[in-house]
Amino acid sequence: MSWISLERLEKKPEITGNEVEAALGFATGQVIRNLPRFTDRFQKAYSENGFYEPTENVDWTPGFWTGEIWLAYEYAGDQALKRAGEVQMESFLKRIETRSDVETHDLGFMYSPSCVAGYKLTGSPVGRRAALMAADELITRFHEKGQFIQAWGPLNATDNYRLIIDCLLNLPLLYWATEETGDGKYRDIAERHIHTALGNVIREDFSTWHTFFFNMETGAPDHGATCQGYRDGSAWARGQAWGVYGTAVGYKYTKRAEYIDIFKGVTRYFLEHLPEDLVPFWDLEFGDGDDQPRDSSSASIAACGMLEMAKYMEPDDRDYYTGIAKKLMKSVADHYAVKDPAVSNGQVLHSTYSNHSPYNTCNHYGVDECNIWGDYFYMEALTRLHKDWQVYW
Repeated sequence: MSWISLERLEKKPEITGNEVEAALGFATGQVIRNLPRFTDRFQKAYSENGFYEPTENVDWTPGFWTGEIWLAYEYAGDQALKRAGEVQMESFLKRIETRSDVETHDLGFMYSPSCVAGYKLTGSPVGRRAALMAADELITRFHEKGQFIQAWGPLNATDNYRLIIDCLLNLPLLYWATEETGDGKYRDIAERHIHTALGNVIREDFSTWHTFFFNMETGAPDHGATCQGYRDGSAWARGQAWGVYGTAVGYKYTKRAEYIDIFKGVTRYFLEHLPEDLVPFWDLEFGDGDDQPRDSSSASIAACGMLEMAKYMEPDDRDYYTGIAKKLMKSVADHYAVKDPAVSNGQVLHSTYSNHSPYNTCNHYGVDECNIWGDYFYMEALTRLHKDWQVYW
């Protein structure tokens, strides 16, 4: 097992403007080619043998497919993409109106890249109504006693009294709701959750816990644990990437100076545990020489986080993190992105959803496949590099 040195990483090539244009053009073409099967329905969370099958608007992931549609619409301006996005927003409105599978913290993942994005781009009243209803649902999961938004499961269950690092990307839905309505309750809950999360999921070495439990009686922090990482003490690659992006989002909305140092620490840990080609294995415990699957989605998520945080940094830091993000995206675009529609109807190969180990509690699926969030964040990173992008988050 070995990881690349930071010195060697800094010498890696960056993706060029022409390469960004070509990659984003192909990715947009993939979305357009998929519209006949995936307008009234959604892409499943992961491909099977490289190909997504249609699914209903269920689970936590369909918003990423709608987000791809909006990113493609921003790039191409094709009215067929706009119409598809509008159809999908109607589905999200129905889902929140009927409260179908919405008892989760993942409402931000569902509604920010779908309905908030659609509202920002088109002024859709459907998108606005759906996203505000989702924000109202999300704040019902906030625990005053522990000062956090519960991730999964019934609110009165001890074994579910926890947050998970992913939720940092669900919080922009609440900030948007405050901006849109003028009601500060959404922002206040988001900021209390950010403070609780970053105070507990970041370890001393800046690796991260996937999940963190609290005492249900007192609200006091109890212990960290993994669900999808290799073991409790390791750093799940996607969780660490959520930490990179989530800390950037936290700073964007709060401007708390201490979050800059947390961002730098979490990002450094991620970079120090990359293999030679800069695309991490599914858990950062593994490196070159280990027979383990990659998680290409983590590279794109982390790149998006670095590009977001770079906007608020001094010139030297801004240039450093922008350059590192370009290096990661060069590798993803060159070696992991789909180049032939006959190979896959997705965007990026070699991602990992849920890889079972002897030490974790997850099931085994979506391993060494395309994952829908990996496809979305790949397109988001390319869009960020292509233009001054108005973020969905």
